[in-house]
Amino acid sequence: MDIFFELLTKLIPIFLLILLGYIAGKYFKVNKNTVANLLIYIISPVVVFYGVVTTEINAGTLALPIIFFAVSCLVALITYGVANFVWKDGNRNAVAFIGGSSNSGFFGLPVAVALFGEGSISVVALAILGTTLYLTTFGYFLAAKGKHTSRESLIKVLTMPILYGFIIGVFIHYINFSVPSNFLDIARSFNGAFIVLGMMMVGLGLADIKRYEFDKVFVFLSFFAKFVIWPAVILGIILVDRKFFGFYDEYTQKILVMLSLVPVAGNIVAYSTILKSHPEKSALSVFLTTIFGLIFIPIVAVLFF
Repeated sequence: MDIFFELLTKLIPIFLLILLGYIAGKYFKVNKNTVANLLIYIISPVVVFYGVVTTEINAGTLALPIIFFAVSCLVALITYGVANFVWKDGNRNAVAFIGGSSNSGFFGLPVAVALFGEGSISVVALAILGTTLYLTTFGYFLAAKGKHTSRESLIKVLTMPILYGFIIGVFIHYINFSVPSNFLDIARSFNGAFIVLGMMMVGLGLADIKRYEFDKVFVFLSFFAKFVIWPAVILGIILVDRKFFGFYDEYTQKILVMLSLVPVAGNIVAYSTILKSHPEKSALSVFLTTIFGLIFIPIVAVLFF
């Protein structure tokens, strides 16, 4: 029990950052779009770049973005299929988009560092790339119900700097270039900014919503996708890897399990607002799954890690 409270204490600051973000948006009128652009176009690419250049590149690490992209798409499709029995309108698209999303960056990174140390940053950075690709491609299409063409989606993906942060990091590994330590120190400092601003974004998104809709079925499916389907699929992948491939050691497997339990992506609110895809319900799902994750992950850590 002492371990549980120790872990919970480490995660409480994450909730406080969400609260600070809410206060900043509600009372100081901080613009969430400005913060989101800073995170997406400046900070995230540097975090991913740092994670790639500071880890060993092999088949296992290169497969991580593909795995998380594929799992996101699979969970979204499963959620959509289940939701199809309940709704025949845009609710099923919205909840499927939410179900496939994963807050591997704003939530997963600080939690991974708290539980496993800074050695986990490289794994999380690669996972962030996969989940981000889902949000800007398949997930975006699913939420928009086919309003955007393949060309528009491709352009959106190609304008995501996080992709180039990953490519540059892999290229530096390929040519065996040694990045000067002072540059790495600066890049490393971006991790702190990513964590602080990322979690505050959740609060900013909540502060920006004028009206909340509590749909019990919508919330239930969000939880079911995030805390049942996601971990089940990731555990299946780990079992297959143990039996046939052996890409990932026990340390990495624990990080993957933790990443399967993180809540709904915080920037889902921004996407849902743009697409007019039930942003009020999305904001509530983000908040409730985040609160649940703050309690649930320490319990899982104590029982299984």
